[in-house]
Amino acid sequence: MDLRLLLIATLSAVLGGSWAQQEGSECIKANAQSCGECIQVAETCGWCAAEFLTEGQSKSARCDDLESLKKRNCAVTTIENPRGSVNINKNKPVTNRNKDVAEKLKPEQITQIQPQKLTLTLRSGEPQTFELKFKRAEDYPIDLYYLMDLSFSMKDDLENVKNLGTDLMREMQEITSDFRIGFGSFVEKTVMPYISTTPARLINPCTGNQNCTSPFSYKNVLNLTDKGDEFNRLVSQQQISGNLDSPEGGFDAIMQVAVCENQIGWRNVTRLLVFSTDAGFHFAGDGKLGGIVLPNDGRCHLENNMYTMSHYYDYPSIAHLVQKLSDHNIQTIFAVTEEFQPVYKELKNLIPKSAVGTLSSNSSNVIKLIIDAYNSLSSEVILENGRLPDGVSMNYKSICKNGVEGTGDNGRKCSNISIGDEVSFKISIESKKCPSHGKAEIIKIKPLGFTEEVEVVLNFICNCQCAAKGKPNSEMCHEGNGTFECGSCKCNDGRIGRLCECSKDEVRTEDLDANCRKDNGTDICSNTGDCVCGTCECKKREIPTEIYTGKYCECDNFNCDRSNNKLCGGHGRCDCRKCVCDANYTGSACDCSLETATCLAKNGQICNGRGTCDCGSCKCTNPKFQGPTCEICPTCPGVCAEHKDCVQCRGFEAGEKKDTCQDECNYFQLIKVKDRDKLPQPTDQSFPLTHCKERDANDCWFYYTYAIRNETKEVYVVETLECPAGPDIIPIVAGVVAGIVLIGLALLLIWKLLMIIHDRREFAKFEKEKMNAKWDTVRNPIYKSPINQFQNPSYGNKGASL
Repeated sequence: MDLRLLLIATLSAVLGGSWAQQEGSECIKANAQSCGECIQVAETCGWCAAEFLTEGQSKSARCDDLESLKKRNCAVTTIENPRGSVNINKNKPVTNRNKDVAEKLKPEQITQIQPQKLTLTLRSGEPQTFELKFKRAEDYPIDLYYLMDLSFSMKDDLENVKNLGTDLMREMQEITSDFRIGFGSFVEKTVMPYISTTPARLINPCTGNQNCTSPFSYKNVLNLTDKGDEFNRLVSQQQISGNLDSPEGGFDAIMQVAVCENQIGWRNVTRLLVFSTDAGFHFAGDGKLGGIVLPNDGRCHLENNMYTMSHYYDYPSIAHLVQKLSDHNIQTIFAVTEEFQPVYKELKNLIPKSAVGTLSSNSSNVIKLIIDAYNSLSSEVILENGRLPDGVSMNYKSICKNGVEGTGDNGRKCSNISIGDEVSFKISIESKKCPSHGKAEIIKIKPLGFTEEVEVVLNFICNCQCAAKGKPNSEMCHEGNGTFECGSCKCNDGRIGRLCECSKDEVRTEDLDANCRKDNGTDICSNTGDCVCGTCECKKREIPTEIYTGKYCECDNFNCDRSNNKLCGGHGRCDCRKCVCDANYTGSACDCSLETATCLAKNGQICNGRGTCDCGSCKCTNPKFQGPTCEICPTCPGVCAEHKDCVQCRGFEAGEKKDTCQDECNYFQLIKVKDRDKLPQPTDQSFPLTHCKERDANDCWFYYTYAIRNETKEVYVVETLECPAGPDIIPIVAGVVAGIVLIGLALLLIWKLLMIIHDRREFAKFEKEKMNAKWDTVRNPIYKSPINQFQNPSYGNKGASL
């Protein structure tokens, strides 16, 4: 059982060590043939450009982790290990702006994000981190476009919107001094089944006496302007229209508002789109009902401020809208009635930087709704980035107000930001590989809903600096068949080998293979390598520290004897399957130490003088002794008992060895002391000391110490014996008698006490019964008086008595 446990423990240790070492084998496993290939494997990989390879090693062995290269005696100055960097190219500070200042800044002069341009140099596997700062500027310009559903159900809403321009201008003055407003309307696609296409209905789609305008898809009524009264005038001229189905064509209108920047008049400022309706929406695929199958192209099709391609292109999809709204930095506010709140809240979750407000039945609360939604949108900043190149990833970490940190998806945004608050984002960009074209890439990072953006230029480290010094068709490579760079030959196409000495077509021939057989044997490269161009290139192991070497790959550094589960006992190195031991070690597994320090006993002797020191451990000459220094003897008496008779005969001329004392007991030096206080104490000595207390045949005690100092055995003995005194009879007898008398008196007193207690209890009982007795004064019915009365019958008749 013990053997099995030991075997399991050994295998676990070996396998555990193997796995631990395999973690660092990524560089070796890559089999990189050049410095450029090596540094793309991982950031921990380096390329040794010096001549340090041993016979049989391929040039891919130059690629290894940095620590391994150093251990393999590659000079630090010859290790190619380029690192990435971050350079800030444009770093204009964020703007501190106040709307009360007379001098106003143009929108392009305001900076809310810093820095504005960076250049990152990326090495595969090495992330580069930089920090972005965002500060919400005060009095930032706002463009607001009001897009309204003019289907018949919105008739009363139109009346309340007619004065929206001036009223909203007045309210927005509290937020910004630079505000512009525009207006547009929508109904539905002008084909069946969305509207009625009868001539009369095309002129007036409403029923009864209602006067409605012809149906249309989307109309840009007013470009963005700072004239609120102009907004009121044009909106007052608008008429309600009508359609057949309940969902409206609002998505067509949103798409045109987003992409027709010039026609709408959008500036590079905060862009708000208010979408007001009391119905649902059509989206991509619904156009098939009207025979429209072409997907929306996402382009501007406004002619005379009217959308002219509604009958030709399908409704846009939600994802298409999200893309266009984001590309044009438009934040959407959905002002919808209570009935459709759930639908538009779900839509809000799909469109970043959007908000939903509850519109009253007649739109009377539209101004409050817009201001509340704007405050909600502007208090949150969300970063987004453009398409990343293949193999590049980004991670965000936000440091928001009051030091609140966010990671993952929350790392892109900060909420509850007030005007003047500054937040920051730490962004890490990492590349897993070099792009195939090898050119720089540009990505853009911007806060959603803002026109400002950060340009990040990505340069990729795809080769080592030493490669620039390479010599094409170098003489160092066989007949100039390669470029000598970074200490090795980079072969031309069609050539292979350490020095590019072979053509790929000539790799396997009998003549070349013969050069790879040791002693004309059958094994090519000892079955641990490949024959390349007549030269053995040894195979690589999973564990990078284990290597095959030699002309025929016949050597290795891991198949040597082991001790304590360690190669060469941990006291040597494995060289061609033989242990080369460190100093003071010997043996086939370097497991035999030549040091004697481990054999020294406490008394300074090697193995207590009872054995020899062999390979750092004691070999006891007498089998009855055991222990690391032969100090244990299970069958031997103790030190005190062992030397008792000799100490007694030499110190007191008594004991069993009295007659043979001179012959058997002269092995120690005896020193007599007057009392026990004069005996040596353990704390006073630098050598082992034993205190003994023994008794002789007369029951007398004698005290001594035994010690070995400088190979001399010393015994200190107290010269007087401690004998016990005889017993004093009189005190003993007197004590016994006194004890018996005292015990008798005590017993009498106890008996007397118990009798008194008993009598008192009986008397108390009698008194109690006496008190409880009640004597009856009535005549006892069974009582017979002892007196009998008789009356003389003749008494009273005296005559008769005679």
